Amino acid sequence: MTNKKLVIVSLDAFGSDDLAYALTLPNFNKFRQEAALVENVETVYPSLTYMCHTSIVTGQYPKDHGIINNTLLQPDLLSPDWYWYTRYIKSPTLFEIASNHGLTVSTILWPVTGKSVAIDYNIAEIFANRKWHSQIAVSLFASSPKYLLEKNHKFGHLRSGIKQPELDDFVTAVAVDTIKKEEPDVLALHLVDLDSTRHGYGVKSPESKAALERMDNHLGQLMKALESTEAYKDAHVVLLGDHYQIDTHTVIRPNHLFKNADLIRIDKQNKIQDYDVYAKGADGSTYIYVKNHDDFIMDELKTLLTPLAPYIDKIYSQNEAIALGADPNCFALVEAKAGYYFESDIERPILEDTNKSIPGVKFLKASHGYSPEKENYTTMFMAKGPKIKMGETISKGRLIDEGPTMLAMLDLAFNTPVEGKVIEQIFK
Repeated sequence: MTNKKLVIVSLDAFGSDDLAYALTLPNFNKFRQEAALVENVETVYPSLTYMCHTSIVTGQYPKDHGIINNTLLQPDLLSPDWYWYTRYIKSPTLFEIASNHGLTVSTILWPVTGKSVAIDYNIAEIFANRKWHSQIAVSLFASSPKYLLEKNHKFGHLRSGIKQPELDDFVTAVAVDTIKKEEPDVLALHLVDLDSTRHGYGVKSPESKAALERMDNHLGQLMKALESTEAYKDAHVVLLGDHYQIDTHTVIRPNHLFKNADLIRIDKQNKIQDYDVYAKGADGSTYIYVKNHDDFIMDELKTLLTPLAPYIDKIYSQNEAIALGADPNCFALVEAKAGYYFESDIERPILEDTNKSIPGVKFLKASHGYSPEKENYTTMFMAKGPKIKMGETISKGRLIDEGPTMLAMLDLAFNTPVEGKVIEQIFK
């Protein structure tokens, strides 16, 4: 244990637009008075949770760190596996740098941390994705077993599987206990209630406002624990968002077009078996993958997508997608207009209104995955601590700058070049 402490609180789906209301709440307001604020942080593209969180801790765009979607490219599966495990990351993480310098690390539901050897106390974000899997088994496999069992024994009564808002209650209780008992040098936790609520009810819904109020309560519990624990008296504390959301009314399933053109083969159960061209959804955008780039050109893709043209904002070529930081192995990247989002399956219609409820079918009332260039789509970054200018306000920043900036709070840096830069303006 050292006198260097860093606590990172990820507020999933917290946007710059949320600041106005959040800063009327007691704990957000108190934190802001003691902190520096970057008001408008540009996310990465596609702006999905696992890509964003990996960019935060690597200082790299998805094309470089390797997490290019939430889920793997598995067209034959209706529910693909997620990028749960650290082994998928191609760049050094903040957690690894800290561990290599002798600091202890704890993460609680931080994405893409499964089986990390750099994390001393880890409850990985993972869920049972197959009928024969159990939540306990997959969590134990991906996490620090002793730590998980101890915390679940103490606080498991607070949760109901992975449902929200109970899961954030559990995460907060575990974080408070970890601060008091394990006293890790680096603690990172991921609060997801707001993101889940917005998906279910919409960005500005009363339910989302209530989720912001619950978030403020969690922040209060965390700050009380930090302030009452001597080891954290000089800690740096960071609040950050990963992306915002946009209200949606229609889901698009473009693989119907490729199936109709005999570019996707299916079995008798209408499951995808093989493809020449395949749309891998990323909610507000979708990757297009092509088995043989020599046999397919962009004009063909645009022709195939003509029926969806009214709902498409832009089609990026492979080189344009790479320049935006996305998957270098895609053939193209398609951006939806606001209000629309993409899915990969062909089980339901090509276009479907989401303003309804069908048992067993998940419709999103708001989503993300869109380009950072979408209007009013930024997130924010707040930090406080002995190195930070209290009350400083900066208009713009980038998600990829957050990792280098947080390492600088620990007097550390990435040992290989990264795209992100330290946000020098917030330091004294």
